[in-house]
Amino acid sequence: MLTKDTDKKLFLLDAYALIYRSYFAFSKNPRINSKGMNTSAVFGFVNTLYDVISNEKPTHIAVVIDPPSPPKRTEDYTEYKANREDTPEDIKQSVPYIKKLLEGFNIPLVMADGYEADDVIGTLAHQAEKEGFIAYMMTPDKDFAQLVTDNVFMYKPSRMGNAAEVWGIPEVKKKFSIERPEQVIDILGMWGDAVDNIPGVPGIGEKRAKNLVGEYGSMEEVYEHLEDFKGKMKENLENNREQAFMSKMLATILTDAPVEFDAKEYEKSEWNKEVLKEIFADLEFRRMSERILGEKIAPTEGQMDMFATEDNGDSGSDQKEVDISNLDNTEHDYKLVDSDKGIEDLTKKLLKADVFCFDTETTSVDAHNAELVGLAFSLKKGEAYYVPFPEDRDECLKKLKKFDDVFKSKALKIGHNVKYDLNVLKHHEMEVSYPLFDTMIAHYLTDPENNRRNMDVLAETYLSYRPKPISDLIGKKGKNQKSMREVAVEEAAEYAGEDADITLQLKSELEKDLKKGKEQNIFDDIEMPLVNVLSDMECEGIKMDRDILDDYSKNLQKEIDSIEKGIYEIAGHEFNIGSPKQVGEVLFDELKVTDKPKKTKSGQYATNEEALQSIAGKHEIVEQILEYREVVKLKNTYVDPLPNLINERSGRIHTTFNQVRAATGRLSSDKPNLQNIPIRTERGRYIRQAFVPRSDDFTLMAADYSQVELRIIAALAKEENMLEAFNKGIDIHATTASKVFGVELDDVTREMRSNAKTVNFGIIYGISAYGLSQRINISRKEAKEIIDNYFDKYPKIKTYMDKQIEFAREHGYVETVLGRRRYLRDINSRNATVRGFAERNAINSPIQGTAADLIKIAMINVHKKLNKDNYKSKMLLQVHDELVFDCHKDEQEKLIKMVSEEMSGALDLNVELEVEAQTGSNWLEAH
Repeated sequence: MLTKDTDKKLFLLDAYALIYRSYFAFSKNPRINSKGMNTSAVFGFVNTLYDVISNEKPTHIAVVIDPPSPPKRTEDYTEYKANREDTPEDIKQSVPYIKKLLEGFNIPLVMADGYEADDVIGTLAHQAEKEGFIAYMMTPDKDFAQLVTDNVFMYKPSRMGNAAEVWGIPEVKKKFSIERPEQVIDILGMWGDAVDNIPGVPGIGEKRAKNLVGEYGSMEEVYEHLEDFKGKMKENLENNREQAFMSKMLATILTDAPVEFDAKEYEKSEWNKEVLKEIFADLEFRRMSERILGEKIAPTEGQMDMFATEDNGDSGSDQKEVDISNLDNTEHDYKLVDSDKGIEDLTKKLLKADVFCFDTETTSVDAHNAELVGLAFSLKKGEAYYVPFPEDRDECLKKLKKFDDVFKSKALKIGHNVKYDLNVLKHHEMEVSYPLFDTMIAHYLTDPENNRRNMDVLAETYLSYRPKPISDLIGKKGKNQKSMREVAVEEAAEYAGEDADITLQLKSELEKDLKKGKEQNIFDDIEMPLVNVLSDMECEGIKMDRDILDDYSKNLQKEIDSIEKGIYEIAGHEFNIGSPKQVGEVLFDELKVTDKPKKTKSGQYATNEEALQSIAGKHEIVEQILEYREVVKLKNTYVDPLPNLINERSGRIHTTFNQVRAATGRLSSDKPNLQNIPIRTERGRYIRQAFVPRSDDFTLMAADYSQVELRIIAALAKEENMLEAFNKGIDIHATTASKVFGVELDDVTREMRSNAKTVNFGIIYGISAYGLSQRINISRKEAKEIIDNYFDKYPKIKTYMDKQIEFAREHGYVETVLGRRRYLRDINSRNATVRGFAERNAINSPIQGTAADLIKIAMINVHKKLNKDNYKSKMLLQVHDELVFDCHKDEQEKLIKMVSEEMSGALDLNVELEVEAQTGSNWLEAH
């Protein structure tokens, strides 16, 4: 056994395993830069690489990649890896960048023609071990466990918040229930590998393979003792002997690939920061550049044209850095305006203008607690005016009053995230009238998939200009960060003037993009009118009864203690119920709840909600753990934090509605996220009791669209059978059950209706037979029959879905009834997983997006009526398809009638839009 020498520590990274892992980690929210490139794979790979360099401090490092040529194993078995899906196009586009980045990090990229990365890593690791190195094979691939020795380890990178795992001999022995790591090959040979198309032995899965190898020691010994077996098992072993040994051969990672470990070549060395800077700039990895290189980057143009294919030649010599502008190298005139005469002259200019940009400087990012420090205005490129405001509130309001006519003028008022500024000014008794132009929302409509839309990013993207960061004025986040109030007024004038000037310039650029499609109409008719509506709702806030939540928190803690005690009694000992690893060990190693436990990609027992729900009926402890988690989450996520969000000024909760987050157009909310407050369980619903009317003169009123997405798909598909049920007010789920299960409407059982409801809503999201079988606990065959029957009875739904996918393939996007677009860059991907995700969005986005447009139009129209008719009632919340109001008791009938009419008539969809409205002493009663 070699003596371990931590001064000789080699890391060998499995390139494609880490690239794929990084890419799919961002599959639900991919990172798309301004050029439309999906940078998820590169971003994740570099983060992983940097983390291992920083945290593990290897002395030597190399990245190993599969060659473009087919592996030699295909010479022995042509079907090897034949069923693997095509590499996603985004990964193909990413690999050349990763190769160039490795050059910047001065890390060798190793490959051997005809040999897979596994073989090269195995060879290098074992060669390095002989030279006294500790070698770490960095990969999530379990197959590498066969290579582990006293000085060769598997290093499984961190994932989903879990720490990295290091597998040595003890870990491999425990994981596979074996005596020696090389026995992993026997297990893999018998078990097979569907991903690599290694057949194994039919009827032998993971558990049985481990048991056989654990008992007999090897595949060879299993075949020496065939007489021990009988029935189907013996038949499978006998009939598949040749296939079994071929599978073992395919599963064996070679350690004699034609590569040689060169300690000097693999020694970690200084980075080429210039190369890294160039690529980070081209990919728009600004924060990564600051974190890794400690400096900001400038954008480049034409930099990576050579990366259009996998050919990574030397044609990068024509790369050039774009001139990046900033305050220091750009001519500008930002005036400080603080005298009465100066303010008078400024207001005259603003009142003459048809368009101006404005920006507030404040003491807080929370608009409902912020004090106004200054106002910046810009009417012309390169020019701006800054007006500081005193700390004394009365003096501040008096000075702000001088701009009353300006903000109430008919001029177009521009801002970036202008709702924040509106809210700040509202809390300072200043109203800003329509029309408005928000550059953040304009960017969202033209590029909804790109969630990087702060002003600094847009300035660099559209104007090649880098604004002065706020941290230069007030310092980095932390206890020593200053308030904007403490910044010298001359510095504040330059900073705020720049913000207004650059936002004015962005408006001109973004307006061009808006006019290219139907986005301009969505912007003018929906999103911008909605800004004032949401601003009013946010500033109103909603009253919350703190005592209800305090009492509920105490009751929940008692429940938690009681459930916890019960779980310990069942398990026979205490353990950390919050630890997925310990829960898995108790359920599957100790209590043997099921003989086929699901596992995560990292090999750990799957104990998430879905996994536990699937075995909930097998043991009482499973339901107890699920209940424990529900109660703990309610208490920690909602019940305890909500009282802390009550605003001290108003005594109310002020959520923030976000117009630019969901690509479908749906609104979301933050601090608190009211859309996530559970409604499906009795415990979750109880939280809504704490939301109450503002006074005894008011009651809460909630108005909710009924089954709106189903109605929309029925209208879009022109499915008469569905439309008839909706327009006649017949229960759609019972109707579906009747048709799908072939029974009379009166004979539909509760279970049938429940299953039909799952199908109705699942179809919108592209539910599969497997998904339906899991949801309603039936076989996949039964689920397929139900879906087939559904499309047989509602044929136009299937036609609509197919047409949506076909349209998306041809145009690259789908759109709502009003023309809101969702771009689907992966709709023609050759990778079925990636393409399938885009196809589901092609079906779902027009439905969700039309529902989003519908309720937004309703909100705008309701808001107009409330103001025009001088209602005392106020609109407070929007949650999914529901609107919540503080309803003055004298206006109850009038408000219900008006809101119901405006909501049901917001869009003409050729289907009855049903609205359910009711009142109550709290949100739960009203819902």
